[in-house]
Amino acid sequence: MKLKKIIRREVGRIIGFVQTPGRVRRILSRHKGPIKLHIGSGRNYKEGWVNIDFDTRTKKDILHDLSKGIPFPDNSVDFVYNEHFIEHLSYEDGLSFMREAFRALKPGGVLRIACPDLDFLIRGYAEDNWRAQEWVRLIDAEWYPSGCYMLNQNMREDGDHRYIYNKEDLMRRLGEAGFSSGNIHAEQMNRSAHKELQNVERRADSLIVEAKK
Repeated sequence: MKLKKIIRREVGRIIGFVQTPGRVRRILSRHKGPIKLHIGSGRNYKEGWVNIDFDTRTKKDILHDLSKGIPFPDNSVDFVYNEHFIEHLSYEDGLSFMREAFRALKPGGVLRIACPDLDFLIRGYAEDNWRAQEWVRLIDAEWYPSGCYMLNQNMREDGDHRYIYNKEDLMRRLGEAGFSSGNIHAEQMNRSAHKELQNVERRADSLIVEAKK
């Protein structure tokens, strides 16, 4: 049974890979209004967005392995958004993703990243008030036995987390990806000068940064 599930999953991914170019062309030719990519959508399907994920079990618009890049042409999309996705990429793969977002965005387009905040986690550990934070209830982490375990789990998440940013580090990497430093700034949860990027977050513990091309 387990082997059958693995085979079905891999077949689904192959089919998705084959279908992706046609779906992208249809989106670009038929879409009215700004083209908004929701990267690593998982179980958080957003209406009005192009939801892209590699999990065959979740609802999405495009099944795609994002380690192979964003499947849209240069200068073709208006917004790229991801929430608690980039920490699952290595340090170098994270930079590659930011460069891909810069490439795919139209001039004036915006990348918005929401991810775990290393400074926030360390403060919670140092001040020993992390159990009172909203994210603990959100992910059912009340059972964590200690602050040490909490910090390690956030850094690693059983091997799924690869790199955790703080604001300074994330903004520096966005600059390395091609975004001008004057067009990179931190934002608050669900707030943005762009209406398309308002009320998009679910997690109040996130570091949120916007970068305009």
